[in-house]
Amino acid sequence: MPTGLVRLHSTGNLHFLTSSCHERRPYLLNHAACALFENALETMRRRYQFTLYGYVIMPEHVHLLLSEPAGAKLSTVVQAIKLSVAVQQNRKPFWMHRYHDFNVFTEAKRLEKLRYLHRNPVKRGLVRRPEDWPWSSFNHYASGLTRGIEIESQWTATARERATSQPTGCPTSRL
Repeated sequence: MPTGLVRLHSTGNLHFLTSSCHERRPYLLNHAACALFENALETMRRRYQFTLYGYVIMPEHVHLLLSEPAGAKLSTVVQAIKLSVAVQQNRKPFWMHRYHDFNVFTEAKRLEKLRYLHRNPVKRGLVRRPEDWPWSSFNHYASGLTRGIEIESQWTATARERATSQPTGCPTSRL
C-alpha cells in the first residue's frame, strides 16, 4: 500500500473520486462504453443507496462526486461499478486497481469539484462548452435532463418537493 494514502470514511462527507482505465487507455471513448458506465453507475446508486451529485466520463478516466453509501463501504461501491463495466466490456484489465478519493468538507469545495468535473472535457479540448459533452451531469444541472441517472440537485429537490406536496386523492370537505 502506498505511503501517505489517507481515506476518511464514515465521516458523512461527500467524496470526489477519480478512477482511471488501465494504463490510462481510452477505453471509455465510444458511446457504448459510456452508456454502459452510466447504467452501472445508476444500478449501483440504487443498490448501495448513495447520493450522486455529479459525474463526468472522460475517454480514460471518470470523476464522481457522491455521498457515502448506506450500509456499505465506499470501496465496495467503486469496485462494484468498475467490475460491472469491466465484465460487460470483456476487457482485462480494464481499470487501474486503485482510485483517488478526496473528502469534500465544505459547500465551497463541493461547488469547486462539481465545476472541475463539468469543465474537464473543455479543458482537455474535447468540446468547446460543457453542455456539448454528453457524458456528464452538466446538462442535468443546466436543464434538469436526467439521462436515466438520478443526480441530487435543485431539479431533483424540486421534483421531490412537488411529489410530496401532491394531494393524496382524498377530497377535503368544507364546512
